[in-house]
Amino acid sequence: MFSIFSISILIMIISMVMMLLASIISKKTFIDREKSSPFECGFDPKSSSRLPFSLRFFLIAIIFLIFDVEIALILPMIIIFNFSNIIMWMFTSMIFILILILGLYHEWNQGALNWSA
Repeated sequence: MFSIFSISILIMIISMVMMLLASIISKKTFIDREKSSPFECGFDPKSSSRLPFSLRFFLIAIIFLIFDVEIALILPMIIIFNFSNIIMWMFTSMIFILILILGLYHEWNQGALNWSA
């Protein structure tokens, strides 16, 4: 009779063998210059295909993602309002909103919200 430990070991061995086989089978034998180039059509690019990335765009995208996650965390708080202790719910909500406001103030103070420049 197999124990949980021996079944776990068997599953890990099978997983490692499958990953090893997939790694061996998927290896390319040579690097194709055309596939490594930014344009696969075979033509040499007239200008650099690597345009400089806008750091301002990256920061705005990160701020958007942070606020998007915040909304995903705030919405369930409304649903659990009826099922929880009102004092604990209010304390948790106020701490969460205070952290968000402090983060917004910090971003504003650092100039991350300046759209011009």
